[in-house]
Amino acid sequence: MKKVFIFLAIMTASTAMLTSCSSDDPFENYMSGNNGFGPENNEPSGNTPSGNGSSAITGELTTFDIALDKTTAEPTDVADAYFPDEEDILENNEFTTEIAIDLSNPVAKTENGVEITVNGGHITANHGDTKKICYVLSGSTDNGSFTVAGNKKYAVELNGISITNPDSAALNLLSGKRAYIILAEGTTNTLEDGAGGSQKGALYCKGKLLFNGSGQLSVTGNTGNGIHSADYIVFREGNNIYVKSTAKHGIKANDGVFINGGILNVEVSATAAKGINCESHIIVNGGRTTVLTTGDGTYDTDDQEAKGAAGIKADSTFTINAGELYLKSTGSGGKGINADGDATFNGGRVMIVTEGGQFSGNGDTSSPKGIKVDGDLTIKGGKIWVRTSGENGEGIETKSALNITGGEVASYAYDDAINSKGDMTISGGYIYAHGRNNDGLDANGDCYITGGLVYAICSGTPEVAIDANSEDKKKLYISGGTIIALGGLESGAQLSQSCYQASWTPNTWYALTVGKETFLFQTPSSGGSGLVVSGSSQPTLLSGVSVNGGTSYFGGIGIIGTVSGGSSVELSSYTGGGFGPGGGGFGPGGWH
Repeated sequence: MKKVFIFLAIMTASTAMLTSCSSDDPFENYMSGNNGFGPENNEPSGNTPSGNGSSAITGELTTFDIALDKTTAEPTDVADAYFPDEEDILENNEFTTEIAIDLSNPVAKTENGVEITVNGGHITANHGDTKKICYVLSGSTDNGSFTVAGNKKYAVELNGISITNPDSAALNLLSGKRAYIILAEGTTNTLEDGAGGSQKGALYCKGKLLFNGSGQLSVTGNTGNGIHSADYIVFREGNNIYVKSTAKHGIKANDGVFINGGILNVEVSATAAKGINCESHIIVNGGRTTVLTTGDGTYDTDDQEAKGAAGIKADSTFTINAGELYLKSTGSGGKGINADGDATFNGGRVMIVTEGGQFSGNGDTSSPKGIKVDGDLTIKGGKIWVRTSGENGEGIETKSALNITGGEVASYAYDDAINSKGDMTISGGYIYAHGRNNDGLDANGDCYITGGLVYAICSGTPEVAIDANSEDKKKLYISGGTIIALGGLESGAQLSQSCYQASWTPNTWYALTVGKETFLFQTPSSGGSGLVVSGSSQPTLLSGVSVNGGTSYFGGIGIIGTVSGGSSVELSSYTGGGFGPGGGGFGPGGWH
């Protein structure tokens, strides 16, 4: 019995062939812990491929679903918390003057430099230039609000409150100074606005909005956003916040969203609405954030373009260092993560599902995508799972360069699985890229594979598993890494490694040994017409092997386990000329 690394492709399709090249050691042992992200009992919805030119797999990657979760403990995987300023940290401040306010029985008064006025259930507190004020709120109102004005930073402690304001914001923080929201331990707090006002959010803050404490907060926006800050928002460990918006975005900030921890659950239903929308940077350092969007796409007459919903939308950069993100979009044109600047994945877990198809409006379109980045996309670590099932849905796309140096990345997409408009470089990590109706890896620039382990699958001719833009004289360069490419390589690939070929049989387990490591994969019954593998030395190949147990990766598409049996397969040389026009067939300059 041998210790092995197993790759599954349990798919529907026709006959093909196999090939091999060589690589740096891709088995850096960074993987650890549970690779599962969520429930496994729901089948993907939306369009599913069938017939020639498409391919499909089975396993957890095709079945996982995403649901709101307010009760499971916050994950302990965290990076250093980020605060734009040390003053943003509650512990670095003193709010020793407490002003108690009972929302059920409000009383107008002047106390410790704070003037409180009352109009029915609507309360306004103005602390002017008075420092160290902490408003302690209790009680409830179904036709009221709490508004803060003042020239100094302040705290608001929510101690089991319920505010519904039919006409405007429930919590209206109009001071431009820092607002520290303290969710009292063991309390449940609710805020909701009405559908008839012009407010920007059910919880609106003109200044910096800083959440603290371990209580629960539920915010419902029926006119604007759920939570809106005209500055930036910081979430911390212990926060348990649920936000719902039926009109606009769930959480909106102008100058940044920084998630250092906590449990965030967000759901939005408006057309093209975003769960978390920021005009600047978004950084995730911990916690568990779950976002559901159900709205379809729309045509924006101001920007004159089609737009879709998104779980997370950053107008600048997006970074995740630790923590967990669970994002699901079911409407047309919906996306998981949409960043206008660069995006960097240093760690954490990201799981994304999009189920809607392409949105078309006024001659423009918005395609569904798991991850869409306009700037450079860098993946250094973490675990990223993406599934798109709707028409034209790409898994991971950057409009610029893609660089993968580590991490575990699995993209199972209706269209291209992983796409870059610029150069694509893979030097490390474990990558699974399956384009059910298109390419696996698709670089519109040059594609460089120098390390890591790559398993790429395309739908069939004329697509290829690993594609570079040869039409514009770009090339695929392979100088390292271990590669399994079901559907072959782009024509004219420049290979700096020994390459080999063999015929293969559909629906059969093969074991490819490179050095001391053995890779197992199951051939499909349809899909790409060639299989290319690459390793650091001349490989050996066994067919008809038996797989015995193991540890699952990519939701069962990759497994580390044991193997037995099998018969030897003769390998012959391959020089890397491609598989004919478009790289999909077996033409001149390919197999020898």
